[in-house]
Amino acid sequence: MTRLNNYALGKWIAGEGEGQTLYNAITGGVVATASSKGLDFKAMCEYARTTGGLRLRKMTFHERGRMLKALALHLMEKKELFYQISWATGATRTDSWVDIEGGIGNLFAYASLRRTFPDEPYCVEGDMAKLSKGGSFIGQHICVPKEGVAIHINAFNFPVWGMLEKVAVNWMAGVPAIVKPATVTSFLTEAVAREIIASGILPEGALQVICGSANGILDYVTNQDVVTFTGSATTGKMLKAHPRLLEEAVPFNMEADSLNCCLLGADVKPGSPEFDIFIKEVQREMTTKAGQKCTAIRRIIVPENMVEDVQLALSKRLAATQIGDPQVEGVRMGALAGKAQLQEVHEKVAQLNKTQKIVYGDLENFSVTGADKNMGAFMSPILFLNENPFKYTDVHNLEAFGPVSTIMPYKSLEEAIELSKMGKGSLVSSIITADDRIARQYVLGAACMHGRILVLNSDCVKESTGHGSPMPLLVHGGPGRAGGGEEMGGRRGVFHYLQRTAIQGSPTTIGNITHQYQYGGKYIEHEAHPFRRYFEELEIGETLITAKHTVSESDIVNFANVSGDNFYAHMDATALDGTIFTGRVAHGYFVLSKAAGLFVDARKGPVLLNYGLEECRFTKPVYPGSTIGVRFTCKEKVDQEKKTPEDIAKGIVKWLVDVYDETGETVAIATILTMVKKKNQD
Repeated sequence: MTRLNNYALGKWIAGEGEGQTLYNAITGGVVATASSKGLDFKAMCEYARTTGGLRLRKMTFHERGRMLKALALHLMEKKELFYQISWATGATRTDSWVDIEGGIGNLFAYASLRRTFPDEPYCVEGDMAKLSKGGSFIGQHICVPKEGVAIHINAFNFPVWGMLEKVAVNWMAGVPAIVKPATVTSFLTEAVAREIIASGILPEGALQVICGSANGILDYVTNQDVVTFTGSATTGKMLKAHPRLLEEAVPFNMEADSLNCCLLGADVKPGSPEFDIFIKEVQREMTTKAGQKCTAIRRIIVPENMVEDVQLALSKRLAATQIGDPQVEGVRMGALAGKAQLQEVHEKVAQLNKTQKIVYGDLENFSVTGADKNMGAFMSPILFLNENPFKYTDVHNLEAFGPVSTIMPYKSLEEAIELSKMGKGSLVSSIITADDRIARQYVLGAACMHGRILVLNSDCVKESTGHGSPMPLLVHGGPGRAGGGEEMGGRRGVFHYLQRTAIQGSPTTIGNITHQYQYGGKYIEHEAHPFRRYFEELEIGETLITAKHTVSESDIVNFANVSGDNFYAHMDATALDGTIFTGRVAHGYFVLSKAAGLFVDARKGPVLLNYGLEECRFTKPVYPGSTIGVRFTCKEKVDQEKKTPEDIAKGIVKWLVDVYDETGETVAIATILTMVKKKNQD
C-alpha cells in the first residue's frame, strides 16, 4: 500500500501509525494512506521563518518572479503525470485542466507582475506625503516582507489549484509556505509538491507540505505569520477563533463555500443567444467537478414567466450529461471526491427536499458509464424548484456541495437583487442579459454582497472564463457567508504578505532609504551629462540643471502648426473671457517637448530609447515671455533581464522632469522612462 509522505524540515517524512486511508473516487479502491503523526509543527514553522523566509527575503521581486516563471515551466512539462493521478479524485480531463493548468497559470500570472514592482526586496507604495510647509519633512509608505510563514489550509476539491494559487502570491512577496491540503485528495498535491522540490528551483524552506492532519499547528503561529483557510464556514469559524490567532493578532483569510447565484435578465427570451448562454453556463457550473466548487451556481434566479422554459431546457441539457469513469469517451461528469462527501451531499439534498421539490434527477436511479456506481462516489445532478423563495428559505442557508442547484422566480429586478443577497454573502454572482441598463442596476444593487460579478452576453461569451473561474489578477473572496476574506487580486494580493510601514524624514533621507528620489531631495551633480552614463553608473538623485529658454508667440504658432492643436486658449486671445488665462498660453505638450530639447544629449551613447511617460501634470500657465528651465533627476532604476544570451544588457531609468519658470515655480512635472545600456554586457 502506498504511503504518502510529508515534506518537512527539508526532507520527505512518512507519518507514524496507520494513518488515514485514501480511496479512488471512481473505483472505490485504496489509493494510499496518509499520516502526519510525529511531525514537529513548531520546528516546521521556525524552519520556514529562519531558512526559507531568510532566503526569499534576500531576493528581489524580479528574482522571485523569475523563480515563479521557471517553476511554472517545469510543472507544465510534468502535467500529464498530474492528469493521470487526478483521475482518482473523480475528475474529468476538463475538471483537471481547471485544477492543474489553472493552478500553474497562477504561477505564470504572478511571475508576470514582477515588472510592476521594483528590482528590490521591498516596494514603496503610494505618493509621498508632504508633512511640512517648506517640504523638508515628508512621509512615505514602504512595504517589506513579513518575517513569518504563510500557513495554507486547503479544501479537497482543488488539490493543485488550491495550493498554487496561494503559494504564488506569498512567494512573490518573499514569504515561505506550509501547505495543508485536504487529506482525502492529498495524493495529487503530494505528487505536485514532489516535482516542485525535485526541480531545485525554490530556495530550501520555501515550501513544506503536510498530507495528514495539521491539528495543533496554529498553536505555534506568531504575529508575523499569515493563515489562510478554504473550506466550510463551520470549520473556518472554528479556526478563526483559535486563541493563538487572537493573542498574536495573526491575519486570517477565510474563503468559505457560498450559495452563489446566477440571474437571468428579464430581457432574455427562449431562442435568443443569451438564453442559450444561460442554460449552458448553469449546466456547466452544476456538473464541473461534479458540482464540488466553492464558486458553483447553487441558486438560479429567473423571471417568473420563464421558470418553465428554464426548467425544461436545463433538464434536457442535464439529461445529456453522461456520468461515469472520466477515462471513457463521452463521459462529461465524474464522481465526487469520496463516499464521505457523497453521504454529506445526500443528507443536504434530503433537508432541502423538505421545502422545495426535485424537478430533475434522482439520488438512486441514474446510470453510470464504465464504472460501478455502488463502488465509486457517483451521483446524478439534482435540480430543485422553489416557487416561493421568500417563504421557503432553506435554499438560502443550506448548501449541498455537489451537482445540486435550485430554480427560483422573481417578479422584478429589485426582487431578484434581494434574492441574491439572501445568500448572506457569496464568492460570485453572475447575470446573463443583453441589456446593459439591467446589468448596471443589478451590479450596483448586488455588489455589496458578492466578491465577484460576471456580466455575460453574446459580446464576451466566446472569451469569457465563466461564472466559476476566479482569475489570478482579480480578487477572490466575498463578504459574510463567503468568509469576509480576499485573496489573489494581482498586486493587491501580494500586499497581504507585506508589512506596510509609514516612514518619515527629510526627502533626501527617505530617498536614500527607498532608492527612489523624493521631490525636494538634495541633488547629485556630475560633470558628465546623465545620458553619457551607463545604467550601473547612474545614481539616484543625480541631477542635470539645464539651460533655459524664453517662450515666444512664435513657439506657440509653430507648435500648433506641427501638432495640429489649435485649441482656442493657444490661438485666440479674444476668446479668453471667463477662463483662467490672462493671455495666449503655451501648449502643455510644447512645454514638455521643449523640456526634452533642453535635457537631451543628442549624441549616441548608453541611452537606447525613450521608453515612455508614466505621469505628467501641467501646474501653471506658461505665457509668451516666460523663461523655463529643467531640473532633470534620476528618480529610480529598474533592472531588466536578458531575454536571450545575445540580448543587450540594459535597464529602465525613471527620470523626474521638473520644469520651472523664472520665479522658480514648477510649471510642469513628469516622469519619463529611458532604456539605458549597461556597461557590463555579461
